Amino acid sequence: MNQSVLPALSVVVPVFNEGEAVNRTLSQLKEFSQQHHWEVIVVDDGSTDDTVLQILQYTAEPYLRLVQHGYNRGYGAALKTGIRQATADFVATMDSDGQHDPNELLKLLPCCQDNDLVVGQRTQLVHSQLWRMPGKWFLGWLANYLTRQSIPDLNSGMRLFRRPVILKYLHLCSDRFSFSTTSTLVFFNRGYRVAYVPIQVYPRQGKSTVKVSTGLETIILILRIMTLFEPLRIFVPTSFVLCLLGILWAVPYAVQARGISVGALLLFCDR
Repeated sequence: MNQSVLPALSVVVPVFNEGEAVNRTLSQLKEFSQQHHWEVIVVDDGSTDDTVLQILQYTAEPYLRLVQHGYNRGYGAALKTGIRQATADFVATMDSDGQHDPNELLKLLPCCQDNDLVVGQRTQLVHSQLWRMPGKWFLGWLANYLTRQSIPDLNSGMRLFRRPVILKYLHLCSDRFSFSTTSTLVFFNRGYRVAYVPIQVYPRQGKSTVKVSTGLETIILILRIMTLFEPLRIFVPTSFVLCLLGILWAVPYAVQARGISVGALLLFCDR
């Protein structure tokens, strides 16, 4: 696609206590928005620092709108608000912590006409803390197994949606950090066209708010989404494992002519 005829685009930027980085992000977006006529929707998710004051420096620009939550509702909730407020047929999301460069959006745009979701695939994760890597690997493996797909990047925050499509599934997506993961699973499981484009990411500015509980929440949400769309991918293996455990539990009792234990019966009954 020729960049001179790029489609109209709304860019949603969720912010929460990003006073250290938001000015740089909006400065970069200002140039691109004026050049390409992008709509920028900044959603403040109840910041308690000077984030809003810095955003207000840009609200005089016709391309930018500030939407505020009265309290902290979560990363995903901020994205949902921005997507609902958007007016273009294509809506992009990017983080405000300095990891994403608006230049990378130009790489995603040429693919949007032929796809329903275009994800910026991070070419390296050297900025991730080492203690998170096992969890990221497990989440990736679980998602690949449940979707029968090889997903290059499950939760990249830079992505571009066909807005009428994502609007239909916002109620299924997480209000928290798992929004990116759950939206990816929904698009794959519903058979929509998904493309990946390599992008460069940079070290975030400020302190990350992602916790161990975020990973546990993501696992639960992955299982919930798959239970809704493909329950057999979860329940058939689970039933097989329970049946096998029941047999292994029952064998010693049977060999000793002691009948079948209550535990073995429960495992069989719970299949």
